[in-house]
Amino acid sequence: MTSFSLGRYVPYNSFLHRMDPRAKILCAILLMVSVFLGFANWSMTFTMAGLAFIFFLILLFWSHTSLRSLLSSLKSLWFMALFLLIIYVLIPRTTGWVAFYIGSFPIYWDSIFDALKILVRLFLMIEVTMILTSCTKPLDLTYALEFYLTPFKYIGFPSHEVAMIISLALRFIPTILEDVSRIMRAQESRGVDFKRGKISTRIRAIVSLIIPLFVSSILRSEELADAMICRGYDPKAKRTRYRVWKFNYLDILATLAVMGFCALFIYVSVTYFDAYSFFWGLTVR
Repeated sequence: MTSFSLGRYVPYNSFLHRMDPRAKILCAILLMVSVFLGFANWSMTFTMAGLAFIFFLILLFWSHTSLRSLLSSLKSLWFMALFLLIIYVLIPRTTGWVAFYIGSFPIYWDSIFDALKILVRLFLMIEVTMILTSCTKPLDLTYALEFYLTPFKYIGFPSHEVAMIISLALRFIPTILEDVSRIMRAQESRGVDFKRGKISTRIRAIVSLIIPLFVSSILRSEELADAMICRGYDPKAKRTRYRVWKFNYLDILATLAVMGFCALFIYVSVTYFDAYSFFWGLTVR
């Protein structure tokens, strides 16, 4: 659990760390939109996903976040992968190529590819989120979210409070996971077994984990609230900032580059462009 890197800021002096947080959030949204676009066929879908993965790996390298920490943060996706595969396999189909049979029940390739497509999208989305949180301080993230929520202030929407809640939630993800690891070790030393036994025994073991974790989270939230009150925090008061962010030419160039990357994905998706057919046609000519 301690290797989970989502929500954990890694201090460095890289280009991504120096970018304006508003530009980083905009780029992250554009990259997520690119990930969730649909394409002409399965081959093109996984080709574009591979292109996105290579681009995200470059950003991951610039953010000084190791690939090992990314893979360790995705351990919890294995259960989701199995669950999605079972759900899509059980969906009845009347057309498509049959991969194999379980008894008399056919398993189609389309069902397997649908599950893989969702898993690849989740993987890329988590990768983008990890890059954003590892190179952006929580306070800067709050400022950027509040900036984009500013128009909603005119209709009475608490933009600053919502931005603060989102940033605190991202900030405390690794802290809560560390609490989970600590409580699990404490309960295992008392004889609780989380890995073996009947289903009823495992449920009782999970309950012995959830209740202390819930109490610990409540205590942390109370301590955080008391600390913010002692420091005179008032969400409705006019606030000043030690550092005023301004867009520079590097932020603009990075945003334009990401917009071009997103535009490429949109073009391929809207025009149903098939790279294999295109290059095969050139070869035949």
